[in-house]
Amino acid sequence: MTGQVPVTVPGRDLLPSGWPDRNAAQDPAAIVAAELVKTYPGGIQAVRGISFSVAAGESFGLLGPNGAGKTTTIGMLNTTVRPTSGRALLAGHDVQADPMGARRVSSVVFQDPVVDRPLTGRQNLRLHLRLWRVPKAEGLTRLAELTEAVGLAHLLDRPVATYSGGERRRLEIVRALLSAPRVLFLDEPTVGLDTRIRHDLFDTIAALRERTGVTVLLTTHYLDEAERLCDRLAIIDGGRIVACDTPARLLADLGEAILELRVAADPAVALAALRAHGLPGDGAVVIGSTVTIPLRGFPPSRAMELASRLDVPVRELVTRVPTLDDVYLRLTGNRISPE
Repeated sequence: MTGQVPVTVPGRDLLPSGWPDRNAAQDPAAIVAAELVKTYPGGIQAVRGISFSVAAGESFGLLGPNGAGKTTTIGMLNTTVRPTSGRALLAGHDVQADPMGARRVSSVVFQDPVVDRPLTGRQNLRLHLRLWRVPKAEGLTRLAELTEAVGLAHLLDRPVATYSGGERRRLEIVRALLSAPRVLFLDEPTVGLDTRIRHDLFDTIAALRERTGVTVLLTTHYLDEAERLCDRLAIIDGGRIVACDTPARLLADLGEAILELRVAADPAVALAALRAHGLPGDGAVVIGSTVTIPLRGFPPSRAMELASRLDVPVRELVTRVPTLDDVYLRLTGNRISPE
């Protein structure tokens, strides 16, 4: 699946002062990746021919478990990792032929913090403005508006060492946006944060995207994050893209419900018995002792009834709404979620 969806940039009337007005309909693709390959010394293939494009103003996600090749891909796009082969463009700038041009139009929030903890939030942000040579008046206006938008204005004169994990993450995102990038890379932006702080950060990212019109590319292995923040997703497994579409379309392929049963016997026997009783088994996946079956219009109550009448011992039996983990499971035979 490689569907490209129309993209508009919401909230254009909310652009901060001095923020470039970008018309997504006129801009070229903000990101183009063409057959990117990265092989590390020793023949380790981290990325194996990845291709996709991201429209201006779109929020695009690379979804997959740790080790799938997401961070290496984002590194090749932001010029911190040199591709073994293939080509990448950021707002028309070739990341290998014109790395400085690519860096001028992009910004990165890395997995590990890069702000200076002994400095105050304001000192960190003003230093970044100077490094990027943003005109002083324009930069200070942008700093004030963005920190107010994410609820950090009252913390700016405290040392960053006193910030919570979520507050530091918000500061890093504001820092990345001060140069008015056309493309913002977020590499696992909420990793290590607790659930409440993660959801607060979702709102922050969504609000800043609407406020600035920036194109966002994020990597994640959190399913809720991908569904909430991304217009489209590329699901990655073993350094390859195995599916690419909107979250809704990826989930629609599984229907409205999933039957999941865990048995104390051979799960293949249980699946065969369900099929013999009239339950379609297309797309069924067996992992360990668990059988997962997309129902695709088959009545969930009827599926539960058939499963409860099996001649094999059933330890657990549920019907539930499909998740992106089920999409990944069907495509690869593995789960994204670490649980």
